[in-house]
Amino acid sequence: MTDNKTSLSDLFGFDMNELSDILVEVNEKSRKLVQTFVEQQGQPGRIDQVEAASVGKSFQELASKLMADPNKLFDSQMSYWTDYWGLVQKSSLQLFGGMPAENPEEKPEEKPDKRFRHEAWRANPMFNFIKESYLLTSKAIRTAVQDIQGLDDKTRQKIEFYTGQYLDAIAPSNFLGTNPELLQLTVESRGENLLNGLKNLLEDLDRGPCQLQIQMTDMDAFEVGKDLAVTPGKVVYQNDLIELIQYAPATAEVHKRSLMIIPPWINKYYILDLREQNSMVRWMVEQGYTVFMISWANPDAALKDIGFEDYMLEGPVTALKEIERATGQREVNVIGYCMGGTLLASVTAYLTARGEGDRIHSGTYMASLIDFSDPGDIGVFLDEEQITAFEDKMSEQGYLDGCAMSNSFSMLRANDLVWAYVINNYLKGATPVPFDILFWNSDATNMPAKMHSFYLRNMYLHDRLREPGGITLDNVPIDIGTIKSPAYFISTREDHIALWQATYKGALLHKGDVRFVLGAAGHVAGIVNPPPRKKYGHWTNDQLPDTASKWLEDAEFHQSSWWLNWVEWNAPYAGEKVPARKPGGSAADQLDDAPGCYVTNRLDRPESGVCYMPNALL
Repeated sequence: MTDNKTSLSDLFGFDMNELSDILVEVNEKSRKLVQTFVEQQGQPGRIDQVEAASVGKSFQELASKLMADPNKLFDSQMSYWTDYWGLVQKSSLQLFGGMPAENPEEKPEEKPDKRFRHEAWRANPMFNFIKESYLLTSKAIRTAVQDIQGLDDKTRQKIEFYTGQYLDAIAPSNFLGTNPELLQLTVESRGENLLNGLKNLLEDLDRGPCQLQIQMTDMDAFEVGKDLAVTPGKVVYQNDLIELIQYAPATAEVHKRSLMIIPPWINKYYILDLREQNSMVRWMVEQGYTVFMISWANPDAALKDIGFEDYMLEGPVTALKEIERATGQREVNVIGYCMGGTLLASVTAYLTARGEGDRIHSGTYMASLIDFSDPGDIGVFLDEEQITAFEDKMSEQGYLDGCAMSNSFSMLRANDLVWAYVINNYLKGATPVPFDILFWNSDATNMPAKMHSFYLRNMYLHDRLREPGGITLDNVPIDIGTIKSPAYFISTREDHIALWQATYKGALLHKGDVRFVLGAAGHVAGIVNPPPRKKYGHWTNDQLPDTASKWLEDAEFHQSSWWLNWVEWNAPYAGEKVPARKPGGSAADQLDDAPGCYVTNRLDRPESGVCYMPNALL
């Protein structure tokens, strides 16, 4: 007969005495690090307090609805305990009767849960029980919440979102004592993983400017202008808000009409110009386009009074004039990505109202919302109380810091963008690997107070852009329904930021010829999809029915990248071939080499923001 400790060791698959000794040793070595961590935590800001109050109010309403129907609550509890008792019986046979552990069959439409990939989650009966009891409980809680009647849509969305956040946070994979992979690593390294994890945590706290920004990749592995954003070109114009980059041609002849790209100002433009093998800019240049890119300034308090209207006038409206000056061509094909697409719709309607709609010969909307009636989970953060809290915070410093935006978007995919890195960095003690897209994702930007307030209220909160005359810019009422230029909408099926069903509604608002295409993957990977990689395909449908579901039902799947489909679509609008153009036309109009200086401003390195151009055309 074995003793109790030996029995526990057998159950968990580890020498519990050795593990205990290791944890005592780790505790002694890490006491100073833990103390430093506690001292640096600080107090929650007003936005956190308002968010917590809003969440608390929603769950109070949930509790009242649950108590209002005790029979349904009783039925849910009985169903849960019946299932749980079945799991206990099966697990007892596995633990003490020698029955092999088995996972329930996964449904073909469901993706494998990456949190439980380690073999011990299946092979070890104890950890299999821990995993299965968590999954069973999570499913029961989610089902109970989803079945509650009488909640308004906003309250239901908040409850379901934060319930998911809570359930993701308490997953057994997130804790040392219930994660077999972490326990094995701790024994093998004699706790070195935990000490390294605490060091990683302190480094993240010290890095700034965020209170805690979990490092997703090696932020020293790349340098913008050296490793990323390296397509040759020149900055040909600069004002306080933008630098306009014209890229050097890669072909002897180019299409007559240039291509202007409006990237989102919530991130930096070089997501479209990463490395040579995955740069959309380089690929477009190689297709014979004269490509211009707007590079937005990373604003500080000096730009606090810059509004959405200024972004339109000093951004694409000014850029169009500079492109005409540089090329002699009035008509330009324009691409807008994410918020850049929202701005593209606004500026096209604005120019149309002024009788200048021909300037934008065609518009391409990449994962862009125009109709904001279904903003997805990000709508959880956007009600009157929380937007007011954002505005109060922004008024103190003149802008919303990039950390707040970055953390909000990470919460939308907490398992992939938060907990996976907590485990890797802090519990495994590993160093994040270099990854260009995650480097870009971590290179956050600020939002000017006036602009961001306008955007949150008029787009997300009140959904005014889709209404004829719903918003006015530069004294011009905006009406998306007046846009008659050809439009290409590319959205992605797994996008959690701009739901493709919502972007489809925006396509229906246009009155010109519209092609809607749906790419595989998500908001970034589905857009940055170079043809040679042959990684993600796309769906097409020549019709534009009233609903997104009907569109997808009749759509045809293609294995190739949507980039090839876009080139075929844009060919009639590109114009005949002309001799390749030199960026800026003359040395006097070449202010700096691409990528310029606005894009190199990093929040975690204030010294990187120095940007001085004595030749700037201000």
